[in-house]
Amino acid sequence: MATMTVGIEAMGTRAARGRAQSVAERNAERFEAQRRARRGPTPEVFFTKHIDNSRIVKADDPERRREMRLFTVAMTVLFSLCMVYVYQHFSSIEVGYKIEAQKTQVAVLQEKNRDLRLNEAQLTQPGRIVTIAKQLGLDAPAPGQIIRNDGFTGQEVNAPAYAEVAVPASGVLSR
Repeated sequence: MATMTVGIEAMGTRAARGRAQSVAERNAERFEAQRRARRGPTPEVFFTKHIDNSRIVKADDPERRREMRLFTVAMTVLFSLCMVYVYQHFSSIEVGYKIEAQKTQVAVLQEKNRDLRLNEAQLTQPGRIVTIAKQLGLDAPAPGQIIRNDGFTGQEVNAPAYAEVAVPASGVLSR
């Protein structure tokens, strides 16, 4: 009953002051109304009651256990499928990076091959070889001067062969 009286008094004073009242004034007014509503000079005290639940045994529910097992299996399968998808996705991204790296490597090697072929063509030009040979004092080889390991002497295979006389080791010709 005392709280209702305080509430009516607070509403009456609020209406009298209007909207110009600040928040701090309203809070101070409410605090005073609560202080007047208390019984006696001491504040209310609440005591906690400790409840001992250590002796309580939870009843086993087989239906709940079956539901939890089913849920666990479903979540495990879902998690496994998600991990397989993520693994495949990241593997495909990694393979894509490897393909791009190999494409750039192929392009670099093709450019290097092109440069080497161009360099080979420049180095094997007959005119360049002739000028370098003349600078070194080399001359064109005389016929029969070239001897290869396979027995080819520079003459064509189907060309007529000239007969040669073999000189005996003693230096005397026998008739």
